[in-house]
Amino acid sequence: MSQICAGRVVIVTGAGRGLGRAHALGFAAEGARVVVNDLGVGLDGVPGQAGPADQAGPAEAVVAEIRAAGGEAVAHGGDIATDAGAESLVATALDAYGRLDTLVNNAGFLRDRMLVSLAGDDWDAVMRVHLKGHFLPLRHAAAHWRAEAKAGRTPVARIVNTSSGAGLLGSVGQGNYSAAKAGIVGLTLVAAAELARYGVQVNAIAPAARTRMTERVFAATMAAPGAGFDAMAPENVSPLVVWLGSAASAGVTGRVFETEGGRITVMEGWRPGPTADKGARWTPAEAGETALKLLAEAAPPGAVYGT
Repeated sequence: MSQICAGRVVIVTGAGRGLGRAHALGFAAEGARVVVNDLGVGLDGVPGQAGPADQAGPAEAVVAEIRAAGGEAVAHGGDIATDAGAESLVATALDAYGRLDTLVNNAGFLRDRMLVSLAGDDWDAVMRVHLKGHFLPLRHAAAHWRAEAKAGRTPVARIVNTSSGAGLLGSVGQGNYSAAKAGIVGLTLVAAAELARYGVQVNAIAPAARTRMTERVFAATMAAPGAGFDAMAPENVSPLVVWLGSAASAGVTGRVFETEGGRITVMEGWRPGPTADKGARWTPAEAGETALKLLAEAAPPGAVYGT
């Protein structure tokens, strides 16, 4: 059976556990050589909180799994939310395998608080790992692919970013996380438009699956069933990610997909709804009256996570 990622080199960030681990294993099973990135931090991003089972390093453990199954992989333990760490991530792929074809941005952690209790440091930390941790690897990978294209070797390159339902609809108690994940959607749309000329496609997923983060926040929803299809297994999300990261996804870019269990949904984002145009400036009273009329014609907002 042919493997849709045979010959490709793939980076997956945050690949030591959960969704990232599932993605790394999924790509390897389809013939990719994988750079497994993981810093090995705790749920809140604090080093040294990973637990005794992870003392050998989560990235190295996943590399060992891939190699035991006959695949090829190398570990990278750098901080991809730093410029040096992101640069070394791309360099690791090029040094080990001589090329880079796909980047999957997945790393992240939570520091949940209601907004009135959310400290500035917790805001900054979550923005840093999710948003800057997407931007910097993307920038360094894109610079490599641009150089390749300008040298006449236009790549068949792919970037898959990780947003969330929280970024699309909001999530009570996760103002920092929701804002970061919404920012990732905006970054995806801009990158898709800017990088197309260099042979790079950029898409995002908004997954729902059982991970260290979701097990704690949505314990009842994420619990594994005693028997039957495990809809929240992270391995359910990876097939779409692997396809998006392959050459088979040609022509698909600037898209956001929600995925969980056996369901895949193309998210259509913000679109104009009911509109009124006076052709002149409104008074505040007129603007309010008109807004209420338009709202009465509009579809209700989506459900807000966590309520």
